[in-house]
Amino acid sequence: MSVHMQLDLSILHKDLLTMCTQVEDMIHRAVAQLAEPDFDIARQLMQEDTEIDRKDVQIEDSCLKILALYQPVAIDLRRITAVLKISGELERVADLAVNIAERACSLLNTPPVPVPDNLKGMAKRAVDMLHRSIDAYVDLDSTAARKVCLEDDEIDELNLQLIQELIVQMHQRPEQLDALLHLFSAVRQVERVADHATNIAEDVVYLVEGRIIRHARKLESKTPGS
Repeated sequence: MSVHMQLDLSILHKDLLTMCTQVEDMIHRAVAQLAEPDFDIARQLMQEDTEIDRKDVQIEDSCLKILALYQPVAIDLRRITAVLKISGELERVADLAVNIAERACSLLNTPPVPVPDNLKGMAKRAVDMLHRSIDAYVDLDSTAARKVCLEDDEIDELNLQLIQELIVQMHQRPEQLDALLHLFSAVRQVERVADHATNIAEDVVYLVEGRIIRHARKLESKTPGS
């Protein structure tokens, strides 16, 4: 590896870690909005989302320049590919942070409705998955990354349970329909945070092991003779 390429990769890694820290902080604050909505915080998250968009573009541009200048192979190529994909996942999580905060603030303009404890618990788990997927990238720990992937099905099940409960409440309490729809949307946004955490974890496995495990279980289940 040339000295120049090593330097560029180091800068790229630091830029991604900065983005990781900012996005993780954003989603923490957004989830807290479910319990205590605050319009000022929601507006602040929107401004930070714009900054994350710029960082995502900057990282993509840096990745493409490194690919064009040095034509890396093996682990270096996988690292650049992983960084490119993880940056995109983080940008989407930042979008979700804004969406969750907006849904929470919308509850202030509707008849009071309690936020289900299951939603708070699901949000906490989704944020924890994101944190651990980022740690797995920093530590180059594919074992930890695989553990994150295994939790996605549990979040999907919680998502389904919450949606079913909210649908029942919509039928029973039509006067609270608007508030329940906002909660419905928040549930879906939280579930997507877990999806992106899983995607990042899958990217870590690819980076460390050179294996693409995305859709692996689904493809295995469709193997002839299975």
